[in-house]
Amino acid sequence: MTPGQLVNIANEYGSPLYVYDADKIASQYNRLIKAFNEVPQLQVNYAVKALSNISILKYLRGLGAGIDTVSIQEVQLGLEAGYKPEQIIFTPNGVSINEIEAAAKMGVKINIDNLSVLEQFGTKHPEIPVCIRINPHVMAGGNSNISVGHIDSKFGISIHQIPHILRIVENTKMTINGIHMHTGSDILDIEVFLYASEILFDTANHFKDLEFIDFGSGFKVPYKPGDIETNIEELGNKLSKRFNAFCKEYGKDLTLAFEPGKFLVSEAGYFLTAVNAVKQTTSTVFAQVDSGFNHLIRPMFYGSYHDITNISNPNGRERFYTVVGYICETDTFGNNRRINEITEGDILCFKNAGAYCFSMASNYNSRLRPAEVLWYNNEAHLIRKRETFDDILRNQIEVDFETKKLQTAKN
Repeated sequence: MTPGQLVNIANEYGSPLYVYDADKIASQYNRLIKAFNEVPQLQVNYAVKALSNISILKYLRGLGAGIDTVSIQEVQLGLEAGYKPEQIIFTPNGVSINEIEAAAKMGVKINIDNLSVLEQFGTKHPEIPVCIRINPHVMAGGNSNISVGHIDSKFGISIHQIPHILRIVENTKMTINGIHMHTGSDILDIEVFLYASEILFDTANHFKDLEFIDFGSGFKVPYKPGDIETNIEELGNKLSKRFNAFCKEYGKDLTLAFEPGKFLVSEAGYFLTAVNAVKQTTSTVFAQVDSGFNHLIRPMFYGSYHDITNISNPNGRERFYTVVGYICETDTFGNNRRINEITEGDILCFKNAGAYCFSMASNYNSRLRPAEVLWYNNEAHLIRKRETFDDILRNQIEVDFETKKLQTAKN
């Protein structure tokens, strides 16, 4: 999308505002499909937690994607978006057995990552096949908060506990139809990914009724010009050959599954904010915008980088700015960034705002959450209205304290 198109959208729908480019989502999806075109059976399940707007889910369904869900509400969203139950896999962590049973009742695929839950579910529902999430004890990911395959992770069943899994399966007579892993996000070294995959193949040999092997995702996308990213094409070439060879050894054509979130939607997203003020201090020039970590928490939470550009003045001379928000705490989006000269009222664009941005937004400071727009077929489509003050009050219940006082006095 061009700066002019984004400025026009901001003028029409106001700021702050999230904008998503449908063509970029499609190109990322097709890139992944093409990278693994040598695999006879490939399934891409979009990780709903990255961006859960129902219009995005419907668009990805039209491309051919299934979905990976982590809560019963995401399962419900998927069904509402038109996905068939068999196109949905439920991969929760730390939820109650009741929530897993509720998802199973809806007919979706179940992925279990806890020995206790596996035994409970297998004892009560041996007729329902389940997938098992394995922890390969491989450290991968760009940040400790998003590295989930290491030995101290809360996710998955340790590969050293395979005998316990086999004992549960034998005792309950349950069927294991899939093996899954997810080592972390922002994986750059594909050799680490391939190493973890070998652990998954070794694990798969213990189970004779598999239908699919899910390799998770976590592919790194570029966050700035010239940034490095996961070489999907090289990974596709190497993993496809190894997967096809494993299927021959296994004696059955299995489905190779992935669950990308960030890879599909991160680069498609733009977060647009207006500059409220330019404030010079003794050491810093601040560009203060009409948003904060209530709308985009990743820089404060993960230390993540979002490229920031001034789309109102794309050809202006560059100066150094620290871009901050309006939250009553430190909420710095970027320190000493080279940005085209900023004046009050300009629109700043934060790139890579498609994944884990709106979905992690809140009403902190009683601020309203932004609107969302989808750029599709060269037109802007509003896919979520901006919140109003009524939304802040919705579900709150006011106590009539005067009446309470009168009742107490009478008693």
